[in-house]
Amino acid sequence: MTTAPAADTRDESEVAASARELLAAMVLEPSGRVTPSVYETGRVVVDAPWLAGHDQRLRYLLDAQRSDGGWGGASGYAVVPTVSAVEALLGTLRGAHAPAPPGLAAAASRGLGVLARWLSEGVPLPDTPAADLIVPALVERINDHLTFFAVRDDRRFADGIRALPGVDRRRLDAVHALVGTGCPVPQKLLHAFEVLGPVARRHDGVSPVAGAVGASPAATAAWIGDPAMPGADPEALAYLRAAVGPLGGPVPCCTPVTVFERAWALSSLARAGVPVRPAPKLIAELAAALGPQGTSTGPGLPADADTTSVTLYALARFGHPVDPASLLHFDVGSHFCTWQGEDGRSVTTNAHVLEALGWHVRHTSAAASRYGGRLAALAGWLSDEQQSDGSWADRWHASPYYATSCVVTALDRYAPAGAGGAAVDRAVDWLVATQRADGAWGRWAGTAEETAYALHVLLGVRRPTRPGVTEAVGRGLRRLTELDGQHEDPPLWHDKDLYTPVLIVRAAVLAARQLAMTRSDLVSDLDRAPLQPRTVVS
Repeated sequence: MTTAPAADTRDESEVAASARELLAAMVLEPSGRVTPSVYETGRVVVDAPWLAGHDQRLRYLLDAQRSDGGWGGASGYAVVPTVSAVEALLGTLRGAHAPAPPGLAAAASRGLGVLARWLSEGVPLPDTPAADLIVPALVERINDHLTFFAVRDDRRFADGIRALPGVDRRRLDAVHALVGTGCPVPQKLLHAFEVLGPVARRHDGVSPVAGAVGASPAATAAWIGDPAMPGADPEALAYLRAAVGPLGGPVPCCTPVTVFERAWALSSLARAGVPVRPAPKLIAELAAALGPQGTSTGPGLPADADTTSVTLYALARFGHPVDPASLLHFDVGSHFCTWQGEDGRSVTTNAHVLEALGWHVRHTSAAASRYGGRLAALAGWLSDEQQSDGSWADRWHASPYYATSCVVTALDRYAPAGAGGAAVDRAVDWLVATQRADGAWGRWAGTAEETAYALHVLLGVRRPTRPGVTEAVGRGLRRLTELDGQHEDPPLWHDKDLYTPVLIVRAAVLAARQLAMTRSDLVSDLDRAPLQPRTVVS
C-alpha cells in the first residue's frame, strides 16, 4: 500500500470513526434498518386494521402517492406497490362504518386510472419476488371492490373504469391448487403467503419462525387473520407489533434482516480495508447463524447461497473462517442457485460464491483441493453472463452498477490467473463511458449508492489503468461527497417492493472513501474532500 500523506490519514480516521458508528448501530438495532414498503404497508392495512398505527399507515399511503397517481419506482417497478395501495384504499372505503379519512377516494381513483393504463399497455414487470402472483391476486380483489361500488351505484370510481384489464393468473391458480391439495407449503412461497387471501389464515401447513411467516409482516398478518379468534399466536402478534414499532406506522417488506445487514456491511468494509474491529458478540452471532445448509436472510425464509456466501466471506475476513461446505447444496453444475427451486439465476449470488470459495482456496490447503476446481468454472460462467455493453444485470438489485461491482470485485480478486481479465476491462470501460456529466453514476439519476459501486471498481481493480479512469475517479469522488448526506437515495434493492438497506448502503459509501485513501496513483488531494458527517446511531 502506498504511504498516505497526513491529510489522507485524517480522512482515513474519519472513515474508520463513521464505520465504528455503523457497527454500533447494527448492535443497537439487531433487526436491521430498511426503508418502508408501500406494497407491504398496503397489505397490513387490509389484513391487520386492528394493529396499532392503522391511521398512520393510511396516511403514509396517501403521502407516498406520486403526481401521476401511481406509487413506487420507475416504469414497471410501480405496478406492485400501486396495485397494493389501490386495493388497500378501496378495501378501507368498502369496509368503513364511519366517514373515511379525507383523500382516500380521490387517491384510489387516481391510482385506478394509471393502473388501468399500465395494465392495458402491458407494462413489463421487473423480476421482483412474487410479482406474477401479487398482481393477478390484487387485480381480482380490486375488480371485486369495483363491482361492490357499482352495485350500490357509488359513482366515485365509475369514470370509465368498470374493471381493470385481466392479467395472467396461471401461476397464481397453480399455487392455489397446490396449497389446496394439503401438500406441504413450499418454503419459498411463505414470503408472499398473503397472495392466498383467506386461504392463508391459520393455514395448518405454516408454522411461524420467531413469530414471522416468511420474514414478512404482510404474510404474517394474513396468516394471523383476526387476533380475537381463539388460538392466536402471541409470538406472531409480537412480531407484527415489533415490525410497526411502538408508535405504529409503515412496514418493510422483510424484517428482521440481521444476518443480511451484518454480512453485507462487514464485507464492504473488509474489502476496502477499513480499519475497524467488530464487537466479538456481533461476529459470534453471525457465525451462529450458519448451519449445515447455510443461512437465510430472515426467519422463515429458506437458506440461500447469497446470504451464506457473504456471511462466510465476512467471517473469514474478520478472523473467523468457516468451511464453505454448505455452499455445495446450491451447486447446480454450471453455476450456483440462490436457493433450491429458484426460477432464474443471479450473477451477484455467483459472484459472492466465487468470493467466498476463492478466499478459502487461497488461504486453506484443504479448501484448495476441494473447491479449487469450481473457481475457473464460476469465473467462466460470470464472464459469459456479461452484457454486450460491458455491464452485468441482476435479479436482486435494480441497478447494473451494483451487479457490475459485485462481479468485477470477485473476478479481479479470486478468478484463476488468466480468467476474467478481459471481462473486467470491458466493465471498466463501460463505467467510464456511462459516468454522468456531474460525475455521478446511476440508472435513473445519479445516486451516492451507485456512485460508490462504480468507484469500488475503478479504485479496486488491480489491472493496468484503463483510459479515462483517473479523470472519472476524480469527478466521481467529488460528486460522491456532494451527494452523501444531501438526501436519501431512491430504493434500488429488490424485494416485493424496492427498498433500501440503509446501513449496507452506508457501508458501501464508506468503502469507496476508504479505497480512495489507498490509491494515491489515481486520487489527488483535491479529490479527497472531507467526509460528510452523518448520524447512523439513533
